[in-house]
Amino acid sequence: MTRVAVLGARGRMGSASVQAIDAADGLEVVAQIDVDDALDAITESGAEVVLDFTQPAVALDHVRWCIERRLHVVVGTSGFDDAQIDTVRALEPATGVLVVPNFSIGAVLMMKFAAEAAPYFESVEVVEMHHPDKVDAPSGTATRTAEMIASARSAAGSPPLPDATHTDPDGARGATVAGIPVHALRARGYVASQEVVLGGVGETFTIRHDSHDRESFMPGVVAAVRAVAGRPGLTVGLDTVLGL
Repeated sequence: MTRVAVLGARGRMGSASVQAIDAADGLEVVAQIDVDDALDAITESGAEVVLDFTQPAVALDHVRWCIERRLHVVVGTSGFDDAQIDTVRALEPATGVLVVPNFSIGAVLMMKFAAEAAPYFESVEVVEMHHPDKVDAPSGTATRTAEMIASARSAAGSPPLPDATHTDPDGARGATVAGIPVHALRARGYVASQEVVLGGVGETFTIRHDSHDRESFMPGVVAAVRAVAGRPGLTVGLDTVLGL
């Protein structure tokens, strides 16, 4: 039985994860930690794996704390960026640290398919759609998708994306991540959706994924918690856990 502590346990993702982990064979939630709770409760509970669904401002400190105590940690905190990932990599953790931008298996496949398709099209842009309570933009999934697309295009020797825009005082063209345009929508009714729009002469190709309920993330959460102890060091993305 793997003993799991959940940070951010009273949040939307944290509370759903507590239920999913407790329902999974071989896993047991032994500590539920939220704002103002002492982290010492994690070690007192005998937890072996920590699942973090807190905020970017504190998640890195939590990872350090776990590494120092030789605890495995899965980071699901949205907005855990490249600088924080580089900091974790520099720590050379002996335990497993798994940073997951998106726990949805469908979203992971969407990112993989987008990266595979991107070198075959002249244009590619990412549009992500989330609920208005989300605190970061662009989403971690959109950022990861853009980075994967850029890497695939670079490896294939693809030319820069065409874009004649030279006047955009209000930022209508969105942000750029690794040279890929990324647009963020925030509207009530969404949970998490993303489109990758690819274009060539005479055609467009759209890859879209929608999560309608946070239950869609739970199989990925369980898979990550089960896998992290067997992956010492830093791993980014659920795709490696799934063998993609």
